[in-house]
Amino acid sequence: MDQETNNTTVKIESHSIVDLYQGVRGLAIKILNRIDRTDAYLERMLDNEMKSMEMSGPDKALLYEIVHGVVRWQGRLDWILNGFYKGTFSKAIPNLKNALRVALYQVLFLDRVPDYAAVNEVVEFVKKLQGQKPADLVNAVLRNIIRSKNAIRYPDPAEDLLGYLTAYYSHPSWMVKRYLARFGREDTEKLLATNNEKPYLTLRINALKTKPEEFKTLLENVNLKYRQGNYLSEFFKLQNLTNITAWDLYTKGYFNIQDESAGLACRLLDVREGHRVLDMCAAPGGKTAYIAALMHSRGEVVAVDRFESRLKLLQKNMVRLSVDCVRIVEADALEYKSLPFDRVLVDAPCSGTGTLSKKPDIKWKKDLFDIRNLNTVQLKLLNKAASLVKVGGVIVYSTCSIEPEENFEIVKKFLDENSNFRFENARERFPEELSDENGCIQTLPHIHKTDGAFAARLVRVS
Repeated sequence: MDQETNNTTVKIESHSIVDLYQGVRGLAIKILNRIDRTDAYLERMLDNEMKSMEMSGPDKALLYEIVHGVVRWQGRLDWILNGFYKGTFSKAIPNLKNALRVALYQVLFLDRVPDYAAVNEVVEFVKKLQGQKPADLVNAVLRNIIRSKNAIRYPDPAEDLLGYLTAYYSHPSWMVKRYLARFGREDTEKLLATNNEKPYLTLRINALKTKPEEFKTLLENVNLKYRQGNYLSEFFKLQNLTNITAWDLYTKGYFNIQDESAGLACRLLDVREGHRVLDMCAAPGGKTAYIAALMHSRGEVVAVDRFESRLKLLQKNMVRLSVDCVRIVEADALEYKSLPFDRVLVDAPCSGTGTLSKKPDIKWKKDLFDIRNLNTVQLKLLNKAASLVKVGGVIVYSTCSIEPEENFEIVKKFLDENSNFRFENARERFPEELSDENGCIQTLPHIHKTDGAFAARLVRVS
């Protein structure tokens, strides 16, 4: 063992990290190692890696597919690997663990990659980094799985429903347990399955530049298949994924990338030309830009955020979209002071459990304690908003979460403590199917075919 460790050390010292993590699979393992050991988010990691490496279009697409796929299906992959790995798989070193996940993901989910190719490349990678013995172990585990591929067994749902749903649908057990209690088995399975689907790309047209009918023609001219939004006509869901930001109409600001569910909170605000509107947690600015467009860029939208880097991105977006009524303020929203506004949007920091198809790493990075910690900030932001809206004005509190503690429970606590606010039922403005039993907007991925999102409208009466 000592000899093997020494050999590995010599290899690592004689190569740069870039040399070691070569090729799409090597880069995928490097990114997955970092996701495992840091709080960094998957999307940021991938963006940084793709910017720093010269990669062809197909290689970028494969890297994206493998990294997203492994994170999305990590629960199922680990369940299978636990059954074939000699020892405790969860205690394996990161290079070994993620090499096995990368190969197994390709074996189970990517038909275009032959099994032997997926295995051989990962085995060579492990041999280069860790030596012959670990490479032999990886080879043996993967070939055993391939031989037994059609006979893999999961927990019996009749005996252990929670265990089955957790392993088969690759979600943490705390989350599955909550959804079973809330939705029952059938809807829980549908929700988990929808969370595991590859996401559609949704565009919101910029009403300052184009109209829905014109945009349909523009999409058809470049052979992009689409479906118009179910609830908001400015939204278009693309059927075929493409490098949409390379399209010159993106650069010219004809559209933004934004889920239809995100537009519902903006619509619930019911802004008018000449209004002063505050977006309390604004960056990267998707809702800010939509609000400005709904006002025809006549009035003022104050966009507040704490982080300069995120505000730079917001500023860039406003310039691209030709939005000129937004004033950007770098500040902690809880300390921001101003004359009262006609409208305030509190798009609160949240667990993001409504966005798991786009951000699969969230399900492994968040837990119940995170939700409870966020509740404190969420209520503080809503109370702060109450001091910044004029009498007769409106607050919309929104999240991209489907957890009641972050949604109606926050609104209820706020109303209990603020008798000068009245709750307004969303059914007065939106189809009944979009609202929950409390009269708030609540979309669910498996029902509405959008991200999961929440929004509540509160009117200041005195």
